[in-house]
Amino acid sequence: MTSRRTLLKGTLFGSATALLPTAASASGGGPVLRLPSPAGPYPVGMQTVHLTDPARADPWVGGARELMLTVLYPARSVRGFSRAPQLTPAAAREFAGLAPHVHPGLPEPGAVDWGAVLTHGYMGAPPLPGRRPVLVYSPGGGDSRTLGTTLAEDLASHGRVVVLVDHPGDASQVELPTGLRTTVLFGPPDPATFRTMVDTRIADLRLVLDRLSDLPLARVMDSCRIGLYGHSAGGTAVVYAARDDRRVGAVANLEGYLDLYPTPAGVEQPLLLFRTDGFEGAPRIESSWADLPGRRVLLPDANHWAFTDYGSLIPQLQTSGLVTAAARAALIGTGNPAVKLAEVRRRVGTFFARHLL
Repeated sequence: MTSRRTLLKGTLFGSATALLPTAASASGGGPVLRLPSPAGPYPVGMQTVHLTDPARADPWVGGARELMLTVLYPARSVRGFSRAPQLTPAAAREFAGLAPHVHPGLPEPGAVDWGAVLTHGYMGAPPLPGRRPVLVYSPGGGDSRTLGTTLAEDLASHGRVVVLVDHPGDASQVELPTGLRTTVLFGPPDPATFRTMVDTRIADLRLVLDRLSDLPLARVMDSCRIGLYGHSAGGTAVVYAARDDRRVGAVANLEGYLDLYPTPAGVEQPLLLFRTDGFEGAPRIESSWADLPGRRVLLPDANHWAFTDYGSLIPQLQTSGLVTAAARAALIGTGNPAVKLAEVRRRVGTFFARHLL
């Protein structure tokens, strides 16, 4: 368990006004990209939260470990509230420069106005009354939590509270109350660095679980119905984080390796093992999943980042001539993006609906 000295700081980071994109482009222009609407019956509210753990040192920069969270939830009403951008202006400017290095094939700086991408979450909207299942998400290595927005919004629109977790240090960029932090990693991490990354994420996830009761929306969270899900390194982390943790009722791994340690004994929760047919790491994925019980699902005509917002954004960039067909195939595959998104939403949503009754 995390030390009682763990603190919750700066609960509502910024305001709706501070999070709205400015009239000027955050990254120089280009097409206005759109995220798909959630399909559930409820509008989605959104809040951001800053967590600090003074009992744990940050492995990348030293000092107390800090996290940023986005909490999405069914809203009672969104009238009078504004849709939040996917990235704050400062984060959008930073991401514009980092994107082609974090994911080769993405447009060069100045080609896309990343700050103009709006979510379907309404910042500060009041939550719908009632206690709801809680899903905690860990993104892929190098990605920020905001790239899991589309799936999270859909899960929230169907009646869950979803907590997106940023992992400063390996996330491309994270805007903290103290300033913007960027990734220390470029290119595939070596085994020791990957272990540090995943161990840090495991501790981050357990911190979030420890502090759920202190979050502003704790009154609508059902602590008896908690699920974890993650993509890539996040998928690796959520499975190991769930070991021997009775608070977690179900785990979904979206194409994360599970050979960091010996077969993750102690994972007794229902497990979704979801992968694509195009990922170059598929043999390692299959090998590391071989001895695990769980629901195995294959997403055809897809590649590794189809589970993220890239699955919807990259086809728009290709249409605009900013991403090649080869780059698209390498990142998200060649399938119809609407069909792939619907399948991911259906599989993940159904899994948690079944196991977090």
